[in-house]
Amino acid sequence: MTIRVGIGGWSYEPWDESFYPPKLPKAKQLEYAASQVTSIEINATFYRTQSPTSFKKWAAATPDGFMFSVKAPRAAVQRKDLREARDSISWFFQSGVGELGEKLGPIFWQLPPYKKFDASEIDAYFDMLPEKLGKLKLRHALEVRHDSFKDEAFLQLARNRNIAIACVESEKHPLITEPTADFAYARLELTQPEEPTGYAKPSLNKWAKTARAWEKNGDVFVYFISGAKERNPAAAQAMLKIITT
Repeated sequence: MTIRVGIGGWSYEPWDESFYPPKLPKAKQLEYAASQVTSIEINATFYRTQSPTSFKKWAAATPDGFMFSVKAPRAAVQRKDLREARDSISWFFQSGVGELGEKLGPIFWQLPPYKKFDASEIDAYFDMLPEKLGKLKLRHALEVRHDSFKDEAFLQLARNRNIAIACVESEKHPLITEPTADFAYARLELTQPEEPTGYAKPSLNKWAKTARAWEKNGDVFVYFISGAKERNPAAAQAMLKIITT
């Protein structure tokens, strides 16, 4: 069982001053970031198709034991009816994601804020999410952003399919902390610009305690993302320090 803590992406201009060493080449930023955190959520896949070469290059730039989560493309999640997303889902998995190999962590599916819970629609959508990609076992995490998903029927659907419901701490999301899979996935979006570590120490301790509780069921992935983005690397490093000491 492992708790991995990281950030969303690795290219953000303010990090050139606050996170990366001076004069570090852009081409070395991923390598450096992967030496400071233990996982990164790849967000570029949401906006455009990435090449197999890129996935392979990213895997090679990171150390053994490191893992990426990969954000599914918007064409696969932003649908009036999710049952129409089958072709987009297939295209995504044919794009080269498997080149990450053993460094492929969860696939992250982010539903739009307007999407309401419909049991039959979600059940059919879960049917489309593959269990394997070649020889790689796939893990899926779903983020919901409408209060209608705070429904025991939804949680049971996720449990039945071993799909994690992303725990998102923000001012706009329903907070769902109950595990529904043999791994947990969290996105912490309330980093503050005036706080050097993004989150104050009591909050970091609280989430570290929660992550340890989740770890009893399996691997845990925690990302500091959105919020005061310039503070997210420091927040991830601070939580890793708490977890490992």
